[in-house]
Amino acid sequence: MTSPPATTTPDSDRQTPIRDGIQPPLIQKGHELQSFGTVRQLPIGLAHDARVYGCRRLNRLLADAQMLYGLYKKHHWLLRGATFYQLHLLLDKHAGEQLVIVDALAERVQSLGGVAVGDPRHAAEITAVPRPPDGVEEVPAMLSRLLQAHESILIDARDAATRLAALGDDGSNDLIVSAVIRTGETQAWFLAAHLTDTPLTRV
Repeated sequence: MTSPPATTTPDSDRQTPIRDGIQPPLIQKGHELQSFGTVRQLPIGLAHDARVYGCRRLNRLLADAQMLYGLYKKHHWLLRGATFYQLHLLLDKHAGEQLVIVDALAERVQSLGGVAVGDPRHAAEITAVPRPPDGVEEVPAMLSRLLQAHESILIDARDAATRLAALGDDGSNDLIVSAVIRTGETQAWFLAAHLTDTPLTRV
């Protein structure tokens, strides 16, 4: 009786034993190290209560900026009509500028010892920017929605800047004025100009 031929294992199927320290522990769970709404003590010469208040106001603006960024991207994708190309580019440019503001606000919260709102679901709970329809609106309605969001943010930003300056938080005041307010005003100006009914030619 003939015995079956011996089988060999290809090199690609051979498994090398994994040594300790090579395989990363991929699934880990930990404790929350700092609760949202609290601040760590940092040597920045600003009172605890001022930092708590500053983080609260900055986080609200941060949530609004995240929602405004989302609005810009949504409308950037869904535009249509004769002005599609120029508005497509403009809204994407504005979205990019809002993303810079998002990062600056988040880093300011962290520099005050706080916890920046980062999860979009959390931001949606804090924001004052109304949620748009899930579908497509007409272009003038899209622009109007963006303008309303800008005005809401600018009103809150001016109030926050004034109150934070009174508390001695000059850094937060400067960020809000130089980034949130000045960028928001310029973007609102550009958007409003596109709602003017001006003919391209005159007969």
